[in-house]
Amino acid sequence: MINIRPMTPDDFERFWPTLQAVVQARETYALDPDMTFEQARHLWLELPRHTLVAEAQGELLGSYYLKANAGGPGSHVGNCGYMVTEQARGRGVARLMCEHSQKLALWHKLGFETVGRLPKAYRHAHLGLVDCLVMYKWLADEPVTEKPALLIGRKNIEARVARRKGR
Repeated sequence: MINIRPMTPDDFERFWPTLQAVVQARETYALDPDMTFEQARHLWLELPRHTLVAEAQGELLGSYYLKANAGGPGSHVGNCGYMVTEQARGRGVARLMCEHSQKLALWHKLGFETVGRLPKAYRHAHLGLVDCLVMYKWLADEPVTEKPALLIGRKNIEARVARRKGR
């Protein structure tokens, strides 16, 4: 049986070889492949709101984190990262962690929508520049406001600020 529980500093030491291999492969995560153990621990274990591990009979199978995607007005948007050990791949561990992180029964199958594509946003080690998908799913029971959300891009924000200042 696979158990999912909060990650401890000792767990991170066992997880480090997996994180290091995944990052150095440059196939999925846009992280510095030369990051140190301390930098990785800070990024994976200390910064997120929650970091968990999946294990079975004492064998570490993978880990995931949940954190705010940005600060301030964007802090209600979540970001998660999932990694599975090489030995555990193909055994449904990533799916289980994804389901656990949402408390629901993988991506589109789990109700995520692809809302955008960032062309050539990731430098894949073998495929070169590849697109990244922006995926979205509303996780709250009810919308935050009754009115439709006002969509404001950076240029619109600058225009609104300039108008308020009388420019």
